[in-house]
Amino acid sequence: MTEEPWRVRFRREDELVEQLQSQLLEAAARRAKALADGRAELGSVYKVAKAVGKSYTAVSNAIKKYPTTE
Repeated sequence: MTEEPWRVRFRREDELVEQLQSQLLEAAARRAKALADGRAELGSVYKVAKAVGKSYTAVSNAIKKYPTTE
């Protein structure tokens, strides 16, 4: 079995990394919006953090990093 040249493999994997990074940013923004909606529903970041099993800091930072434009 002949292996593809390293340049071909690198380009393919580099494209995949770029796609995944883009998807990760989009998912993080959607996650932050969901957390912000949870804050609106439950009344506090603390309650959201407790409901999803994350730390207050993690939830608060996620919401701050991707603020909603509404």
